[in-house]
Amino acid sequence: MIFFRKDEQLEKIGNGILEATWATFPTLARNQVALTWIVYDPPIAVNTGGALTPDAFWNHTARGFTYRGVERIYPASVVKLFYLVAVNEWLEKGMIQSSQELERALKDMIVDSSNDATSLIVDILSGTTSGPELPVGPFETWKYQRHIVNRYFQSLGWEEMETINVCQKTWGDGPYGRERAFYGEILDNRNMVTTNAIAKLIHSIVGGVAVSSARSQAMMNLLKRSLKPDDLPKDVEEDQVTGFLGSGLPPNAQLWSKAGWTSQVRHDAAYIELPNQQPYNLVVFTEGKANAKSREILPFVSQQFVAAISNL
Repeated sequence: MIFFRKDEQLEKIGNGILEATWATFPTLARNQVALTWIVYDPPIAVNTGGALTPDAFWNHTARGFTYRGVERIYPASVVKLFYLVAVNEWLEKGMIQSSQELERALKDMIVDSSNDATSLIVDILSGTTSGPELPVGPFETWKYQRHIVNRYFQSLGWEEMETINVCQKTWGDGPYGRERAFYGEILDNRNMVTTNAIAKLIHSIVGGVAVSSARSQAMMNLLKRSLKPDDLPKDVEEDQVTGFLGSGLPPNAQLWSKAGWTSQVRHDAAYIELPNQQPYNLVVFTEGKANAKSREILPFVSQQFVAAISNL
């Protein structure tokens, strides 16, 4: 059972937005985009500051629309959402201890999308480190440890998590040594997720039921983005707002998000609140070199959803 119910009205709107996007951006093939859109109708069960118990929250079924939402796609830095939740679970269970360095790395991984910070987080989660290639026996143990985050998400029993792979670090230049060996000869072990899996993860965070309500709130604090141009980080290749879903929002919107990009993909995953409208959760993945470079596609899609929400 997927966590949202399909809805005719949203289906019609979602398909219309996709058609408009393909008409506007001829470089974007129909199999180079995937999206999941969840609308929170009143009574709104998300961003309540932990007012609902997990049972009460999961009994609320939101409406949604998905296009290719079960396709496995390389997530780039959107995978950091999974590591964010996992760290909070490990902390909650006492499997790791908080420290200044862990907190600094967590913040830099989400706020600035630092790959170096993510490397430390994956080491802490799995009790492994990068380095030269390992002999067969120790390498088997190392690999088993590195799949610990996969095992955690599978233990939740969520259908959306059955096909994902979240065990790799994120790189600037790519993996070396044991990390390269872990990717597999033809990179068949790289991170792969679906937009439905990401949407469910965001749904649980904004619902206040990811790990605990206090930890969900702490995660939301890290994911919050300012839309004010003066607040955006300077001297970075991408600021996670410009050229992403945040660019398509009016200045009075509220945004919580995590973007991902490489030379091959441009993705964004967001929870959005507009004044006096239903809040929504929107995950959009695009693939292909030309689309990864484009800073227009995701803002265009975002604008279409803003317009749609005001007409619901």
